[in-house]
Amino acid sequence: MPATTEAEIRRHMGRALALARRGLGQVWPNPAVGCVLVKDGTIVGRGWTQKGGRPHAETEALKRAGSAARGATAYVTLEPCSHHGQTPPCAEALIAAGIARAVVATEDPDTRVNGQGNEMLKAAGVAVSVGFRKAEADEINAGFFLRVREGRPLVTLKLATTLDGRIATKSGESKWITGEAARRRAHLMRANHDAILVGSNTVVADDPELTCRLPGMAGRSPVRIVFDATAKLAATAKLVQTARMVPTWAVIGPNAPVEQRRALEGAGVALIESAVTVAGHTEIPAALQALAARGITRVLCEGGGGIAASLLRAKLVDRLAWFHAPKVMGGDGIAAADALGVAALSAIPGFERLSVEPCGEDVLETYIRAAA
Repeated sequence: MPATTEAEIRRHMGRALALARRGLGQVWPNPAVGCVLVKDGTIVGRGWTQKGGRPHAETEALKRAGSAARGATAYVTLEPCSHHGQTPPCAEALIAAGIARAVVATEDPDTRVNGQGNEMLKAAGVAVSVGFRKAEADEINAGFFLRVREGRPLVTLKLATTLDGRIATKSGESKWITGEAARRRAHLMRANHDAILVGSNTVVADDPELTCRLPGMAGRSPVRIVFDATAKLAATAKLVQTARMVPTWAVIGPNAPVEQRRALEGAGVALIESAVTVAGHTEIPAALQALAARGITRVLCEGGGGIAASLLRAKLVDRLAWFHAPKVMGGDGIAAADALGVAALSAIPGFERLSVEPCGEDVLETYIRAAA
């Protein structure tokens, strides 16, 4: 029986949204979707998109519900698919199971769906309601939507700085500006993104691992990506040494040395050739398009200052995750972003604050790019 009050609808959709979030960082190139099946006020099935993008959420929920799905209401965070891919359409599966109603948070902009899934349900006599908790559903799949609509992934720039925006001392010392609680929170961010991005200078300076090292979550380490136009990654770098254990990609320029290409590929690093700027640096828009072409929908950029500035200048930072430590370093410290060349206040990249979260002695502020 369909829920009779808006409060019930919101509660059940909230459960579906929570299930959808479980898939973030794990389901690319597919969207992260959650589905809850409710009959006579009781949840009879739950599902979320599985690792690698399939099975889909609806299929998982129907499998758990079995015959109890007949006459149930399906709460789905994204419009059920209507096309035949590697799996049959979820809209068809819901119809075959005999659901009575579908409450859909938001429509799927993929041209293979884009309203057709909802129409397929309606044509079969299923009552369809669209738009409950839409903003939350849109945020979960903002990266998937960007890949569909603009051919690029969503970019979150993560910064860990002093109060005056410094990421290292003048000598380059940076471990650790923020405390353990903030670092654990940053590792959780890694687990919720498809890929983690740094520039080659950061690899040279810090020799990072770029894995998720929270207990029990090593398997959620994202793809590690380095913008390395000249293919200068050293064979001794931790990223290269562990490339066969954790997927590692290097975005290189067309004129990168052949010998170095062979060495990186021999170590298990996947090479993606992309355009470079006149100055010989990775061309950011083209590189992001190349990542999207490989299925990446959500990228967490962890620096350094050069790549942060390039993303900001190109207006390609969609989210900011800024950890502030209660410290002041002064003007001789290394800035979080290199010079942007901004001459007027009106040209400064703008953001709207979404949340403030304490992390031990530090604070995490999250922002979304301000509308133009």
